Amino acid sequence: MQELDPRVIKISIEVNGRLKTYDGSLALTANGTKYANPLQNECQVTLSNLDKTTQDSILTETSPYNLNRTPKTIIVEAGRQSYGTAVIYRGNIVSSTLSQPPDLTITLKCLTGNFLKGNILSRSQPGSVTLSQLSKQIAQDNNTLLNFQATDRNISNYSYAGAALKQVDVLGTMGGINVFIDDNVLVVKDAWVPLNNTLRVLNAETGMIGIPEFTEQGIRVKFLLDNRTTLGGSLQIESKEYPAVNGVYVIYKLGFQIASRDTPFYYIAEAARRR
Repeated sequence: MQELDPRVIKISIEVNGRLKTYDGSLALTANGTKYANPLQNECQVTLSNLDKTTQDSILTETSPYNLNRTPKTIIVEAGRQSYGTAVIYRGNIVSSTLSQPPDLTITLKCLTGNFLKGNILSRSQPGSVTLSQLSKQIAQDNNTLLNFQATDRNISNYSYAGAALKQVDVLGTMGGINVFIDDNVLVVKDAWVPLNNTLRVLNAETGMIGIPEFTEQGIRVKFLLDNRTTLGGSLQIESKEYPAVNGVYVIYKLGFQIASRDTPFYYIAEAARRR
């Protein structure tokens, strides 16, 4: 009989440079959606039955009335004991609530890059600048790494004034590219072209749950969480029950549902047909 590979979930909250991590010994859940476009990735996290000191600390630090205006960052990691964890979400806590007794549960609502909405700046590039140079500048303004996999070209007379995060929207209007922030990485790639070295072969043996569903742009498919699937990456679907969906797709929307003491531990991907 094959041994069960235990799931591993870690939720870390960073305030004022101090990181506090909670693991699967607590009742933890995280549900969210990541988008391969300028929409902010979203996540809702619950932590149940914390000790009162920890509970009060989290609620105080994440309160909208707290005068500490530094970003409150949350990092969600998940995986299996055999291969370890990978970061599946990183963002800013925007609100926190406490449930009614007896099961005291803190619910945190989070958005990627939300703190950057208050960072107002002005940028101008007289003459022309390459798309890669402009992307590098925007990544620096948003305090992210850059993954540039687009066809480079010149951009003329770039000018912008406003929130740092909104530059992602502006960059996305340049045409022929997908631009999005995934955790702490600004991704710039050619439209509907998957990121390099991200192919995930998906079938019943590798974790696919049920059968894929056709959508207007491709498919929607549910599968067990792993440490390889990437927003903007590619899926190769192999379904014996529904061969019409078989092919290679580009992930443009990636939902996740995980829990330390319940059934959910999977991704839900929406992907466009590549071939």
